[in-house]
Amino acid sequence: MTGPDLSPAPDPVSGTTPAPTPLAELGAVVLDCPAPRALAAFYAGILGGTVEEDDEGGWCDLKLPGGRTLAFQEAPGHVPPKWPAPGDSQQFHLDLTVTDLDAAEKGVLALGARPLDTDDRARTWRVYADPAGHPFCLCAC
Repeated sequence: MTGPDLSPAPDPVSGTTPAPTPLAELGAVVLDCPAPRALAAFYAGILGGTVEEDDEGGWCDLKLPGGRTLAFQEAPGHVPPKWPAPGDSQQFHLDLTVTDLDAAEKGVLALGARPLDTDDRARTWRVYADPAGHPFCLCAC
């Protein structure tokens, strides 16, 4: 048995369906890691922004241009996801849009990224791991 359909009805004039009223707003994306300050600095080197550390050192916010926050939480027992691993989930990954894949690749590698899937140079994306092992993609725009 299913509940009632709560999706908005299409506009009778335009035929478009309005977006549903959101229940929440995304505050931050938080990555568990063994060293929040170091991982925040890694992503600041890629995305810019300002690193703000809490008083106890177990949490850092990277305040990004445009108002978003990427946060880092200390997790001493952090186990990085396996990639690629068909039997294991990577949990999530970040897609980072760049204008020059080759230049961005040089930059992330210099900051400490590790290549995961970068051999196919004809593709418009390449996969790396950050220093804590989280996968992320550089995607050409």
